[in-house]
Amino acid sequence: MSNHTIISKKELILRRNALFAVFLLPGMTFASWVSRTPEIREILDISTAMMGWIIFGLAFGSIFGLLSANRFILKTGGRFVIISSIIFLSIGLSIISIGILIATSTIVFLGLVLFGVGYGLVEVATNVEGAKLEKIAKKTILPALHASFSAGTLVGAGLGALAIFIQLPIYIHLSFIIVIILTIVWSAYRFIPEGTGKFIITNEKIKTPLKVNLWKEKRTLLICLIVLGMAFAEGSANDWLPLAIVDGFLVEPTIGTAIYAIFLSAMFLGRISGGYFLDKYGRVIVLRILAGLAIIGLTLVILSTNLVFASIGVALWGLGASLGFPVSLSAASDDPRGAVARVGFVSVAGYLAFLVGPPILGIIGEHIGLINAMSIVLVLVIIAGIVSHSAKELKMTD
Repeated sequence: MSNHTIISKKELILRRNALFAVFLLPGMTFASWVSRTPEIREILDISTAMMGWIIFGLAFGSIFGLLSANRFILKTGGRFVIISSIIFLSIGLSIISIGILIATSTIVFLGLVLFGVGYGLVEVATNVEGAKLEKIAKKTILPALHASFSAGTLVGAGLGALAIFIQLPIYIHLSFIIVIILTIVWSAYRFIPEGTGKFIITNEKIKTPLKVNLWKEKRTLLICLIVLGMAFAEGSANDWLPLAIVDGFLVEPTIGTAIYAIFLSAMFLGRISGGYFLDKYGRVIVLRILAGLAIIGLTLVILSTNLVFASIGVALWGLGASLGFPVSLSAASDDPRGAVARVGFVSVAGYLAFLVGPPILGIIGEHIGLINAMSIVLVLVIIAGIVSHSAKELKMTD
């Protein structure tokens, strides 16, 4: 604990900025893939259900990354895991590019598996780093860090829309993204302290032997329900919104990508401003209001036959889903005893919903339509809103 006091303000700012840069990367790579999915489906000449099975490659790899991340962090520290994960992301994108170039679904699937491994690892490692930084700084930081993820998705979607507009081949587009993410991580990694997660877990082992049974902690499980609903709301839009708009409203892929950008902009707005509202009004009130907005937005998207009203719904959906994930992680880290274990546990729940739920949605959407399949998302968001009281701040005493 004493190490908190020896971190200078300059070091804290550099560390925060480096984390902002790293949080940007998975969002940018993910949105770069999603922005080209309507074209990829056509190039591979497959159905929506088959596209859902291919996306399972991403989910499968991500599950491995998510479930093994804490073990790797324990052994090597968060910084090493972050660097390794970006390498996995780059290799995965390279293989995906090759699969698209030769129009082979199996190779795209294998590329998504490796991409998923990197994605799962980086998300847990960055959130452990972010939760630690939040405690050191003694202020709400995770929503802003997740805003950087959203900014990355905006950048990725914007570059994707530009690539579609100028008819840039997908393999060239993705190669450009690889160069960007490797350059950013090379510039930022030195400002992230070595062994953060390793130190926290070792230190906690000494204090509590980490005999925390998370499956018996009612508060932690309810927080998982919040993150489950909100992460599924975010992930379903990230995987399927461009295709859902194209199929549901019979518009061109550029329109689908543009409306996806509306969702990402709303997510970014909610996260960049979230710290102020959370510090002023508390987690529970903010989560309840946002859940209400997401419910209204999803209802508009599902029921509307007018693209303008659906676009308004998409904006409310994005704003409503914006803070569920980062606020849940903050709540999971309230008690410093076992905080890393809880953050990892809630992260896994969130990213499983974010990554595994959408492929299932695609398979269902093949039979009832992607827009109608979003009713499942609506139900989970309603549940998240109902249990939002579990994120109430714990008042810890030393």
